[in-house]
Amino acid sequence: MKREDGKGKLSRRSVLGGAAALASVTIVPRRVLGGAGNEPPSEKIQLAGVGVGGVGHGQLQACERAGFRIAALCDVDDAYAKRSYDRWPEARRYRDFREMLEAEDDKIDAVYCGTPDHTHAIITLAALRKKKHVCCVKPLTRTIAECRTVVRAAERAGVATQVTASPNTTEKGCRTCELIWAGAIGPVREVHIWSNRPLWPQGMLPPEDHDPVPSTLDWDLWIGPAPMRPFKAHWPEGHYALEMLQSVRRAPRTAVYHPWNFRGWWDFGTGALGDMGCHHLNTPFRALKLTYPTQVTASATKVFDQTAPLGSMVSYEFPAREEMPPVRVVWYDGGLKPPYPPELEGRPLPASGEMYVGEEGKMLGAAILPAERAKKFAGVPKTLPRRAGTWGEWMEACKGGGPAGCDFPWAGLLTDFVLIGNIAIRTGKPLAWDGPNMRVTNCEEANRYITEPYHNGWSLDV
Repeated sequence: MKREDGKGKLSRRSVLGGAAALASVTIVPRRVLGGAGNEPPSEKIQLAGVGVGGVGHGQLQACERAGFRIAALCDVDDAYAKRSYDRWPEARRYRDFREMLEAEDDKIDAVYCGTPDHTHAIITLAALRKKKHVCCVKPLTRTIAECRTVVRAAERAGVATQVTASPNTTEKGCRTCELIWAGAIGPVREVHIWSNRPLWPQGMLPPEDHDPVPSTLDWDLWIGPAPMRPFKAHWPEGHYALEMLQSVRRAPRTAVYHPWNFRGWWDFGTGALGDMGCHHLNTPFRALKLTYPTQVTASATKVFDQTAPLGSMVSYEFPAREEMPPVRVVWYDGGLKPPYPPELEGRPLPASGEMYVGEEGKMLGAAILPAERAKKFAGVPKTLPRRAGTWGEWMEACKGGGPAGCDFPWAGLLTDFVLIGNIAIRTGKPLAWDGPNMRVTNCEEANRYITEPYHNGWSLDV
């Protein structure tokens, strides 16, 4: 048997593809290979994780529970990744994802990317070029141009993709869609979405001094395509960034950039909107059949060149879609919330949430307001399939089932939404957005944020 590239060497993909044909002559029972009732390790989808020290640790555990085998781990920070290294001691270890993809090409089937936003594109594109299934933490990319490039590459690769936005295929997500489509609150004219983020410093200037880079950290690799800057371990005592952290976290993470606090820096993250927007917008996008907004406006606290503001409010105008009327979607963060709905009758708004405003009522998530109206629509049939969530959906897709609920083409719309909102925040100007052509038509200044330059020798051709 020849490898797919015709060079005579068996590839892992070829072996897996021929597994069914070989099954009839297998001598060793399946239960012996994998344990009673379990899938043999050799038949599991072999997963490599990149960025495994933060959220990646828990999400790789979720992948394992869904049936993946953790075969390789890659992180630029040995100390931060120690939990994952200890959890999967048999997994092969790397610092550079490029070296990992070359060394593991014939050993892995899928790649998980859990790195900061600014390296999502280079890692996912490299994995797609290797024809690996890919799951990336949200948002899919840091810039809109990166997003479009990654989505096109995924479509060419023909592999199973997924992004970790809160799925719209849960009971709550599906029920929200079913009720809105059944006219439970009439035509929806507004959606208000709010988040308790940021939980990290924003609205500040960078520190003036720097610290030695720990031997456990490859700072150059962490910076990647972003503009180079000196490493700084912690905010100095008394800095207001520490006060912000102490106000929102019981045990604040005092790092300046890495770990965790990259989110507030434009070079590395996408602020509160980028962090949580894809989560909160996934179900509204499905329920209201949204694609690209045409107008975006924002107001915010003081906006710095390098960091997202302490709080913002962003308003998006969407045109009519099929039988649905134009709708305004408003985002709030930094402690801001929408006007209080009297239908709650004194109950507080949750710390984060989604509220749909229709011509005949409101919905808080999947709950119809007021309560009397909810009784009228209790019998709306359940017509949408409830699915297994982020990791189960990705596993199904990797095994040849239908696309995951937040695959790259779908996640690309959510990512576009949060990123054009950030551009409105950064410019402070109302934007006319031509989404299909990826261009702001009334503010040339805004277009410079759509495609941002890469640095330090990096490019999307990695």
